Amino acid sequence: MSQPAPSARLAALGLTLPPVVVPLAAYQPAVRTGGLVYTSGQLPMVDGALAATGKVGSAVSAAEAAGHARICALNALAAIDALVGLDSVRRVVKVVGFVASAPGFHDQPRVVDGASVLLGDVFGDAGRHARSAVGVAELPRDAPVEVELIVEVE
Repeated sequence: MSQPAPSARLAALGLTLPPVVVPLAAYQPAVRTGGLVYTSGQLPMVDGALAATGKVGSAVSAAEAAGHARICALNALAAIDALVGLDSVRRVVKVVGFVASAPGFHDQPRVVDGASVLLGDVFGDAGRHARSAVGVAELPRDAPVEVELIVEVE
């Protein structure tokens, strides 16, 4: 028996993809080369505005930031869907998460888990991926987190 399509899994989770976030500068939300799609870094944008601002570990808790990483992943999936269709994704290859970290904050992996867990829920075993979770001093627009994806497509 085959696995449900990613779009069906997304719907079963009660989620819909948001509109593709308009780029903040001179870049594309996602590009394809061969069998891979790379997304640009996605911020936790909801209806054209940041869902939160500030450093994780001070203004934003790790748990809140994990929720924002989930939003980032949804925005990345929207960019992929607009380019090639969500159901053409064969596997998630790599996730890179950047966490705007307050001094002394060292729990970046837990924050980026917000994106990783969503991808596992949407893609099942094909959502298991390599990952980097990096603490940084600043992100665009004072966002607390930014996520980019690399996926293999048909």
